[in-house]
Amino acid sequence: MRYGYLWSAVVFLTISSLTGCGSSRETYYTLSAGAGGTGAIVASGESAYSVAVGPITLPEVVDRPQFVLRAGPNEVSIVELHRWAGPLKSEIPRVIADNLAADLNVKRVAAYPQSAGENANYRVLVDIQRFDSTMGESVTIDALWTVKRTSDGVLQTGRSTARESGSGGTYDAMVAAHSRALASISREIAEAIRSLSAPTQR
Repeated sequence: MRYGYLWSAVVFLTISSLTGCGSSRETYYTLSAGAGGTGAIVASGESAYSVAVGPITLPEVVDRPQFVLRAGPNEVSIVELHRWAGPLKSEIPRVIADNLAADLNVKRVAAYPQSAGENANYRVLVDIQRFDSTMGESVTIDALWTVKRTSDGVLQTGRSTARESGSGGTYDAMVAAHSRALASISREIAEAIRSLSAPTQR
């Protein structure tokens, strides 16, 4: 009887260990472009101008691999097992660049730190003020942005705040909501670039 008890205990511990290992596995996520549901066409042909996006700035509290969730007005929690596949300082300009390429129907859009954007006709700088995630509720991105026409240094600045529902209570839903928020902000930046690139009326 004693040997049977010990064997049962060993089997239980082994199964518990395996289950524990499986539940502690890290999961990685990426932001995606084209999440705004606008039906934007894919960039085609040579464009009359080029655009470079970045670098961007980001609050230090969210500038990390782990997801940071808003737990209260003055409280956040860091989720160790759910992480961004790449740094947000690289992911965000990549997504904005892809959105701008589709919104403006231009091919030559580069995201920092690609060297292709060094001599771009327009440079987009973005200062992310808020990148909030509340599990099961919503996400909010608040961004100050500047579009610079490099030929003469003319600037157009703006502030975009996008709030998207993250209902569903999953990390996938939260990441998709952030992608939609970035799509919304990208559309406002695209309008600024159109304004600066429009022929001057006389």
